[in-house]
Amino acid sequence: MGKPSIHQFTVKNLKGEEVPLSNYRNKVLLIVNTASECGFTPQLAQLEELRNEFLAEGFEVLAFPSNDFGHQEPLNDAGIAKFCSINYDTHFPIFKKVSVRGEDVSPLFSFLADKSLNGAISSVPRWNFHKYLINKNGEVVDFFYSFTKPNSARVKKKIKKLLLYP
Repeated sequence: MGKPSIHQFTVKNLKGEEVPLSNYRNKVLLIVNTASECGFTPQLAQLEELRNEFLAEGFEVLAFPSNDFGHQEPLNDAGIAKFCSINYDTHFPIFKKVSVRGEDVSPLFSFLADKSLNGAISSVPRWNFHKYLINKNGEVVDFFYSFTKPNSARVKKKIKKLLLYP
């Protein structure tokens, strides 16, 4: 058995359809908890730019809206899809709203945040737009706090390295 991987999880998209994360095998991922009414919400545009820059090389952004911080995601699934499309022209996958911390934490975010589960890091989201970097094998390799811009040199350098050296 290999290292712990996100590929064991199935999540729901905004239409309520089950999506196995194993669909993203052999892709480098940035998993982000998002919100439409947050000071960091403009990062949606930067996430789209980042996605476009590396998409052809096997990179994808996965967004998980969350209302855990300051109730900054009041929209329903259809509202979230419309908001992201109209305001930020996003094309990366956006999934159903989840809890990313606390008693109701989703199994995926429980895994992402806990080193005893993912084998690499411990980092519970402190706010919206907390980012987890996942390698092509579905393994958690790093995280970035909300204030780290998705298009920062630090993030891009780590993505490039994972794309080149699996």
